[in-house]
Amino acid sequence: MLKDFFALIYPKICAACGKSLFKNEQDICTFCHFHLPKTNFHLDIANPIEKIFWGRINIYSAAAYYKFGKGGKVQHIMHQLKYKGQKELGITIGKFYGYDLKKSERFNSIDIILPVPLHPKKIKKRGYNQSALFAQGLSQSMNVPANFNVLSRSVNSETQTKKSRFSRWQNVETIFELTNSTDLEGKHILLVDDVITTGATIESCAQTLQQISDVKISVATIAYANY
Repeated sequence: MLKDFFALIYPKICAACGKSLFKNEQDICTFCHFHLPKTNFHLDIANPIEKIFWGRINIYSAAAYYKFGKGGKVQHIMHQLKYKGQKELGITIGKFYGYDLKKSERFNSIDIILPVPLHPKKIKKRGYNQSALFAQGLSQSMNVPANFNVLSRSVNSETQTKKSRFSRWQNVETIFELTNSTDLEGKHILLVDDVITTGATIESCAQTLQQISDVKISVATIAYANY
């Protein structure tokens, strides 16, 4: 009864459309869950994200859950997750996507999930790493462990949003470091981030991970921004 009372005063709303959620809905309403623009790249070999890395770095498979459009619902979701403190939203999206990835032959052999790390100063300012929350949700629905201590970010790089493709690469070229990676030898790693545009951050992370012997790397992000 107390929960119902507070729900009347402070109703939970959908992170995509802003409408009130029903009791059985979490963070995203049922309508938006089924109508948000999904890529289905996890079913598509040689999809646009995989092509980003061709000739640059060896990625086994790559996919994103949503298509990012300026001014659209997915952009609103990402804003709520990154800047409005809606931490549970990242976990919820991870759960949704994890169920899809688990059914895909290209992702069902994942051994461990690693989020792209934030610099400690940025975590202190924001309070959390949105990619780590996404990794938590994926871990729960895929039944695959997530590790948050293998990769670290040694440089607090500038935001990538308004940078050119070459500037994005220069901005993240050597900012990641490996720690406690012995147990990852011969493993299939799922490297996850919130949004992929040029792939510069993921590429830098993957190059660092390739220092591990006989490792296989796949990529999953919440959204794909093609601009």
